[in-house]
Amino acid sequence: VQLQASGGGSVQPGGSLRLSCVASGRGFSIGGMAWYRQAPGKQRELVADITSTGWTNYADSMKGRFTISRDSAKNTVLLQMNSLKPEDTAVYYCNMKIRFSIYEYDYWGQGTLVTVSS
Repeated sequence: VQLQASGGGSVQPGGSLRLSCVASGRGFSIGGMAWYRQAPGKQRELVADITSTGWTNYADSMKGRFTISRDSAKNTVLLQMNSLKPEDTAVYYCNMKIRFSIYEYDYWGQGTLVTVSS
């Protein structure tokens, strides 16, 4: 199974970006999905996650600005980011709980860089 993230780029403060991450492979199912980010010199932090039933959770600083969603049929998780701030600059990583039979593993995408600057 491989996770491929896309959608990062450079944007001015107040702008928007939409990140996408798709899982490819065979013989698996997906539980929870999430986005994390890591800014330079900082630890990786949770941005938002979404359960297999659609329940969502956001870090406080992202509430009201970011929206996580999933298309389970397409093995895809999305992150719509609005009202971006310079402090949102980071590498964003998607995470999925990949299930093989009764076993579940954490899989990560390669990261996509988001730069918010004027």
